[in-house]
Parts: sequence; C-alpha cells; structure tokens
Amino acid sequence: MKKSTSKLTQSIHEGSAGDPIYGGLVNPIYPSSAYDYDTLVRYPRYFNTPNQLAVVTKMAALENGEDGLLFSSGMAAIMTSLFALVKSGDHVLFQKDLYGGTHHAALNELKRYGIEHTMADVSDLSKFEKAIRPNTKIIYIETPSNPLLKITDIKAVATIARKHKIATIIDNTFASPVNQNPIDLGIDIVTHSGTKYIGGHSDLSCGVAVSTKRLIEKIRASAMHFGGSLDAHTAYLVERSLKTIVLRVKQQNKNAMAIADFLETETKVGSVFYPGLKSHPDHKIAKRQMPGGFGGMLSFEVKADPDKFLKRLKFIRKAVSLGGVESTVAQPTKTSHAKLTPQERKQFGISEKLLRLSVGAEDAHDLIADIKQAL
Repeated sequence: MKKSTSKLTQSIHEGSAGDPIYGGLVNPIYPSSAYDYDTLVRYPRYFNTPNQLAVVTKMAALENGEDGLLFSSGMAAIMTSLFALVKSGDHVLFQKDLYGGTHHAALNELKRYGIEHTMADVSDLSKFEKAIRPNTKIIYIETPSNPLLKITDIKAVATIARKHKIATIIDNTFASPVNQNPIDLGIDIVTHSGTKYIGGHSDLSCGVAVSTKRLIEKIRASAMHFGGSLDAHTAYLVERSLKTIVLRVKQQNKNAMAIADFLETETKVGSVFYPGLKSHPDHKIAKRQMPGGFGGMLSFEVKADPDKFLKRLKFIRKAVSLGGVESTVAQPTKTSHAKLTPQERKQFGISEKLLRLSVGAEDAHDLIADIKQAL
C-alpha cells in the first residue's frame, strides 16, 4: 500500500504497526534492556529498541526526513547533534535570538572543548553571511524564536550554508512538524524539544533529531557515548501523543490567532508578538514557510504589573515549559532566559513586562475572557 503524505494519517499510522502477537492496534511496550544479538544488537543506549524506533518512524514521516533519533530531552538532541559534527578548532555560527538554554550551553560548553562560536543577527542575511569563517562547520537557527517569535528565512539561510558547504541545524520546537518542515527548505538536521508539542500533555520529557540516514548515523555514534536515550515507557507515551499532534496543533493555531487579534486591540497591552499578525515584521516570510499554521506560541507586554496580572488568571496557568493542551504563561526573565544577564536580555528585547503565552486547546472565548478579566 502506498504511504500517505497526509500528516493526519502519518501521525496515526506511521511506526504504529500494533501488537504482532495478539493483534492489538496499539504498539506494546518493550521494556527489555537485554536482547538476543544474533540478528541485530539492540540496546536502549544504541537508540534502536522497538518503542524508540516507533517514534522515530513517525517523526521522520512528519518532518519529511529519512531517519531520526529519540533523546531524553531537547537539549540532549541539540547538543549531541552539535558535538557529533564539530571538533576542537571548528566554529559554529548561531543566530542571535535563541532559547536561553541553548544560548547558555553554547557560551559555557563549546569553549571548554576548543570550539569557537559567534552569535549573529540573522535578520540581515548579508551581515550574517559575513560572520562565516573558514573553520565554520555548522549554522544553527531557531524559528520562530523564543520568546519574541522572530522569523528566520529558512530557505535563505540554507542557501547560504550550501554555498559555503556548511551543515545546518534548526530548532523547530515552536513551529512543530505540523506547521513547518525545514528539511523541505534545505535544512540538514531538524531538532525538537519533544517535551513541548510532540508530548503535548505536560507529562514527559524527550527530544528528537531528524535528518538523512547518513547524518543520523554520524549523530548516533556520538549519542551512544553521551547516553541521552529514552526508556521504553516514555517512548510509548511519546508515540501515543504523536497520534493527536495534528489535531492538537491545529486547534492551538486557531486559538493563538484569535488571542493575538484580541491582544492587538487591547489598550492595556503593549507590543504583541505573533507571526500570524499582518503587523508582524516577518509575517510574509512566516506565511511562506509555515504552511500548516503560525503556531500556538505568542508573547506580549502588559502595561501594568505582570505579577498582578498572572495572579488574576483562572484558566491560564503560570508554568515553565509549553506546548501542552492546557494554556500556560511564563515570564521569560524568570524562566527560559533567566540565565542571561540583564544586559543580554535588554539587548534581545526581553523586558520584565514580557509574557510568553503557550496557547492550549481550550475554547478560545474562555481564554480571551480570562485574559480580559486579568487585565
């Protein structure tokens, strides 16, 4: 039977063959850490157990990649992919606007291994290209960015990288594979913090990398040494969650758009950052490279005391992390970007009044009413 290209069908059926013994529709959990080695040496740390591979098959289909790896966290996926492709003396070019965890890891880990790096403004591609050095091996981008939802032109960056024979890695967490597929635009390796939209229920931690078979085998070689693999029980939950990712994300897209439209007209709110808004400076790029939707993430600045606003919310919960079916809100200065210095946060435009809203799958009218009463 010909494989489906529909994300709805892929999310449910790819990698989910069911129970081969009793005919159940759901994949069994294979908790074994010891396997017979005559045909294939399986081991959880080798990233090739049945429950791990079920997730990888599904994610590779959703991202239009050839293969992938399932990790214990998004940072494990990102840092393992980076270290697999660079060595002492090499250089990594990062876009300036990054998730705080990635930014902090780059600053504190790469230099310990003699790996150079530059943080450059990717909004000006000519200047960004000038930051490439003879020893640059990787260009790393994140779009939409965390927390200001800036949009990077993926295809343009991939074109620059190919011209200079440099590998590319993207953090596709905020978009999810439902809304954006960077491999189609020329990116080599796609990473996700699967704790967010892939898990989708705020109850697990995982990370994913998707690429060609050749690059995945290169990353696997390092991953086996670093040991950031995932156990069978959590892998099973990830697979189960992926079956509803399209339904969840589509509803979150719709809700986020409605909330962004409301916030833009609200006098008690300052700047609103959402790529679906026509007022967003990168709206045209987002529309071109995010055919599935603009995502469930937005951020905005309140004019009053943000702490008082947060305390008044009823449905929307104050929490670290994002991407769940329940709406959550966080202050980046106290969570995702707390490790940055005040000067760095000011440079990136992250103020004390900025709030990052992860829009869930509730009724949009209830969410808007909640924000309105809190304001």
